[in-house]
Amino acid sequence: MAEEKQLVNYEVNMNNARGLGALMKLSEQLADATIIPETFQNKPANVLIALNMAQRLNADPLMVMQNMYIVYGNPSWSSKFLISCFNTCGRFSSIKYEFFGTPGQDDYGCRAWATEYATGERVQGVDVTIGMAKAENWMSKKGSKWQTMPQLMLQYRAATFLIRTVAPEISMGLQTSEELTDEHVKPAQGFVAQAAAIKSEAAAIAERAQTIDMPATAAEVQPAQEPAPVMQQAPQAKRGPAWAAND
Repeated sequence: MAEEKQLVNYEVNMNNARGLGALMKLSEQLADATIIPETFQNKPANVLIALNMAQRLNADPLMVMQNMYIVYGNPSWSSKFLISCFNTCGRFSSIKYEFFGTPGQDDYGCRAWATEYATGERVQGVDVTIGMAKAENWMSKKGSKWQTMPQLMLQYRAATFLIRTVAPEISMGLQTSEELTDEHVKPAQGFVAQAAAIKSEAAAIAERAQTIDMPATAAEVQPAQEPAPVMQQAPQAKRGPAWAAND
């Protein structure tokens, strides 16, 4: 009687060798797809990280990849994805928004809140205002959405603050793409040119200082001596034979 092979069940995750191997194989297959973002195309390692994050969030892997962005080299979530995760986590009600102040003025702002099901309490995030956006230089950046759709950006930022303070595990330590875009500051071209000029001048000064401060060698300190003149010997008088001197 042939022995029946016993099937061993194991979870496909990074906590065991078989599960990790299955995830790596799945990552290689998904990396060949062309409908996923370029960040993951032909990059199985990036796909593997996305699969792990999807399991931790109990979310669809494709949805995770479609809502993860690389902003200035840093991974980030879209605000709408974090809001979706918060609304469907089952611990809170959907996020609500309250606007206050005068539209168009610095005191115009928004606050996000929700109800915690376990306690029935209202949880509320930080108030976000146009004045805050100006003070943090979010509105002054070229192409900023704060200039064209400030109300939507107020809602996004207020919801992000609520999630970060009430349920930070949902964001998994990552910022939103909107936050990274607003916080990134590029140095001005004038400053770059000035820094390059200062660096060049400092290098020239250091080179001159090295030339001046370099200790002189003994050969450089002693003056060059002229070669001693060659003494010519006086010609000797011719001497006759010894017998001639007696004459």
